[in-house]
Amino acid sequence: MRAFRSFSASICLLVLSSGRIVAAENVPTPRAGAVELIDDIRSLVADVSSRLRHQPRISPQDLQPQPIPQGPSIDLSDLSQPTVIEDRLRPMLARKSEIRLTVPGGTARRGHYSVGSEERLNGNLLVVDGNADVYGTLLGNLVSVRGDVLVHRGGVVTGDILTLGGNVRVVGGEIGGEVRSLDAAALQPEAAQEETGAIVSTFRRIAGVVGVFLSLAVLGFGLVMFGRQNLEIVSDTISHSFGRAFVAGLLGQILLLPTFGMLVVGLILSVAGILLLPFAVAVFAMLVVVGVVGGYLAIAHALGETYTRRRMAQGMIIGSPNSYRFLLVGLLALAALWGAWAIFGWVPVAGSIMWGAAFFVSWLLGTAGFGAALLSRAGIKENFSGRLFPPEAMTDEYLWATPQFGVPAGRRPGTRTPTRGV
Repeated sequence: MRAFRSFSASICLLVLSSGRIVAAENVPTPRAGAVELIDDIRSLVADVSSRLRHQPRISPQDLQPQPIPQGPSIDLSDLSQPTVIEDRLRPMLARKSEIRLTVPGGTARRGHYSVGSEERLNGNLLVVDGNADVYGTLLGNLVSVRGDVLVHRGGVVTGDILTLGGNVRVVGGEIGGEVRSLDAAALQPEAAQEETGAIVSTFRRIAGVVGVFLSLAVLGFGLVMFGRQNLEIVSDTISHSFGRAFVAGLLGQILLLPTFGMLVVGLILSVAGILLLPFAVAVFAMLVVVGVVGGYLAIAHALGETYTRRRMAQGMIIGSPNSYRFLLVGLLALAALWGAWAIFGWVPVAGSIMWGAAFFVSWLLGTAGFGAALLSRAGIKENFSGRLFPPEAMTDEYLWATPQFGVPAGRRPGTRTPTRGV
């Protein structure tokens, strides 16, 4: 037993010592192999992920490469101005079918195209409606339209790479020139543009109108909550003095820039004004924004109040005729103009007319609201709001017993005029 144990121990020591000797002699080899293995796995994962990510860009019928018939010539020797290349390719690629073009001294292919690992391609390469995979060597420039460029391990592109509507992915390859990418929406086929153009633009316009007027509603509710009296005074100014408010708003728009220039020049000429210049500019911009937005909200309030009062005068029962309701009704009325344009803006002539009408009405009402904010000093001065009479001036006793504006007080019906001495 002891002999067997000693023999086993000697064998273990011999194996461990030989393992250490081999490991000491060949340290760089496993390490280099591990690095290469990690690089291979990383390139494989990147290749698979890039293929999976960019696969929806290309339809199945366009995967098979096919030569593009001869047509107008396109020079790809200089890719320093990608917009020029895009402008030249736009008329050639306007339609999804019947693409005809020629690359002088190069190759033009449509569909998924690959340069093999043992292949050496001379000249410039143009790939349309497909991905360009480079495993070998391309001695020239590479342009991809509506597809991606993937330079794999071992692949070399000696020139520049330009993608119009795609991306460039380097998976272990080499690029000798510059890489440029443009999101060329204008180079999409006419069929795709017609399918998505009208619907997408309509939804975008509707979303924009809804977003703007929801923001105005939030600001208006906050203004009603914290400054209802000022908002009502500006709204009453618009209702009672619309003409004066419009003239004041128009003059305010004309004198806005001169006033700002005078403010800046005056502060620059003074000693302490230079330090106050940033704050003065910020305050001036804030006051202008408050005047414009507040005036527009006051216009909405006046419209909603007028509509609600008329319905109540016709005998309609209104649950809660308050400023919140007035503001919401007015904003809905103003949003209806832009909503009509958002829905029918795709019509060639009628869409432009509706946009012009909505813009003119919004500018007219916004100018009046801005002028009302100026006349009322942001709801502080009530000269033009129709609120100069005190509340007791509207009572029956005051009207009958007190002379008004030089008119003698009248005698109450059914009463006897007292005589002297009684």
